[in-house]
Amino acid sequence: MASKINFSHFLLLLLFLAHYTFVNGDTTLIKSTCKNTKYYNLCFSSLKSNPTSPNADTKGLALIMLGIGMTNATSTSSYLSSKSLTPTYNTTLQRVLKECADKYSYAGDSLQASVQDLADEEYDYAYIHITAAKDYPNACHNAFKRAPDLVYPSELARREKGLKHICDVAMGIIDNLINL
Repeated sequence: MASKINFSHFLLLLLFLAHYTFVNGDTTLIKSTCKNTKYYNLCFSSLKSNPTSPNADTKGLALIMLGIGMTNATSTSSYLSSKSLTPTYNTTLQRVLKECADKYSYAGDSLQASVQDLADEEYDYAYIHITAAKDYPNACHNAFKRAPDLVYPSELARREKGLKHICDVAMGIIDNLINL
């Protein structure tokens, strides 16, 4: 159910992007925007690979990064849900995986809320929602720490780091919007 909701949120973002009127931009805007983020290379490669980014204004670039974050959170939630459904005798592992799947679903919901905040030009609220999305993986990591017999999977650590970095980039772009 959660993955269907997140997928519908992603579709809403795509529709929003399709109908959003972009100001003509170019690689120079992407470079200057990414220069003011914590992870320039992630920002630049992510935005450059999106076909709508050359025509996007700064808000459009932020929306693209939020879409990337929602995709990351949704795919991680789905990955964890599939792992939690795998038959195992370790009920603690299944419980923690389910909890983590829920946390990543909430992260996707927070990023979706930030899309609406950007549309409403409520940049402070967008920032708060992105900060929440960035923090949800910590709750997952902590769930593993509370179960001493479980090891935090390296794949999950990689995904956690990715979502946090994407959120940092999105917040950096919003900082650019605030300073315009």
